[in-house]
Amino acid sequence: MQTNRKPTSTTARLAAPVAIALGLLLGGCLTPDTTGSVRQVNLPDPPPQRAAPPTAAQREHERILASYNGAYEDPRLNAVVSSAVEKLVAASERPDQRYRFTILNSSAVNAFALPSGHLYVTRGLIALANDTSELASVLSHEMAHVIAQHAAMREDRARQVALVGRVFDNFGADPDTHALALAKSKIALSTFSRSQELEADGIGVGIAARAGYDPFGAVRFLSSLGRQAELRPPGQSSSTPTAADTRMPDFLSSHPATTERVRNAQINARQFSGPGGGSRDREAYLAGIDGMLYGEDPSEGYVRGRRFLHPRLSFTFMAPDGFALDNTPQAVLGIKDSGGQALRFDVVSVPAEQALPAYLNSGWIENIDGNTVEELTISGFQAATALAQGDQWAFRLFVIRYDTAVYRFIFATKQMTPANDRAFREAVGTFRRMSAAEASSTKPLRIRLVQVGEADTVERLAGRMATDRKEERFRILNGLTPSDRVRAGEKVKIVTE
Repeated sequence: MQTNRKPTSTTARLAAPVAIALGLLLGGCLTPDTTGSVRQVNLPDPPPQRAAPPTAAQREHERILASYNGAYEDPRLNAVVSSAVEKLVAASERPDQRYRFTILNSSAVNAFALPSGHLYVTRGLIALANDTSELASVLSHEMAHVIAQHAAMREDRARQVALVGRVFDNFGADPDTHALALAKSKIALSTFSRSQELEADGIGVGIAARAGYDPFGAVRFLSSLGRQAELRPPGQSSSTPTAADTRMPDFLSSHPATTERVRNAQINARQFSGPGGGSRDREAYLAGIDGMLYGEDPSEGYVRGRRFLHPRLSFTFMAPDGFALDNTPQAVLGIKDSGGQALRFDVVSVPAEQALPAYLNSGWIENIDGNTVEELTISGFQAATALAQGDQWAFRLFVIRYDTAVYRFIFATKQMTPANDRAFREAVGTFRRMSAAEASSTKPLRIRLVQVGEADTVERLAGRMATDRKEERFRILNGLTPSDRVRAGEKVKIVTE
């Protein structure tokens, strides 16, 4: 949670040639007068040079950096990605296409490309991959989108969908007919996108294979991606009001199901070699990611079980029993394992002169019960609380003024019982300032390589993971199936401080 910059409520220098030319011009402007003396002709100052306005691609690049917490700078990691990109470009259908890549400082597992050829891959995705061939499968997939000009095609099709909507809006069609036409257009658009993804998978596998990489890297990575997606906090669902993500029905999904992509990648890979063919470059890849940041960046704070800590801002709190926390860029979200309860913790900008009870009644949330608004003190900080009622959810709201910011706890429950309300109050009561020693001792998580010993097992190595669901995450992080064992002498990834 980037609590220091994401509220939730609402640089003339003349170029050298110009300077030289100006000097010559002024030198020729010394003319003799009638007495033979020399006089200087004064010229007006030249207009300052203006920087060219940013292009659409530059604006989009800056927007992406802002959305993904900036670029992740690591010379070793840059070298790994750069080497892979060079090989892939040379083997692609468009070796003349120029690419730039950026590693994004995000724990999200994501990669994408701009039509200009700018490739983006998150460190979260890099952590999930286990060798260069797996990373190459992702990079070549994104290159395929650029080569096939999928973005332009999508834009044309999206314009057609928008046109359908305008036609029916302008001519007052029957609402049911209107809805049916829009639904059909959206499904066609969605299907078009899924076909693009499968086409990019096929083109990408070919590029990776011609570059000398194991074409089955895509199969392995997509399998890990599917298992990673299953590791949601227990009880999380799109019906929960503060769920971290919501999912469209499958037929409206913009990407094919992972199982479909795995089957497609297997078919394409078999056209080039059998399993084990091509280079995986595992050792060099793992050496490049050893020590890489894992999970949240220090600017976002950290989730450790039920506890959230933000050492840079020096505060911490503990969620109620049974809650699993998810630290997103916008907020810290929590879901109770048995379902039926949720939590959102975020920061808002409230004028210093506005009292906290007045903020609660300012309209940012509906159906506040004015009789329940009360002022209180939490760990020495000004605070206020109130109840609110929605159609299906009851809410307990807390706002706390901490230094120059105001933080909100929003608890949602299907039924506001005294026990539930007491648990919410006790959780907010754990909000406090961290000591200097506590803040300095809280470190980010990192990928560490360890060599498997003769007596090591998956369970033993997973026990060293500083994460939840240790064995599941260890297996997924290392591309191990539920029945795979580790082998002595090989190197594996663990996550520690």
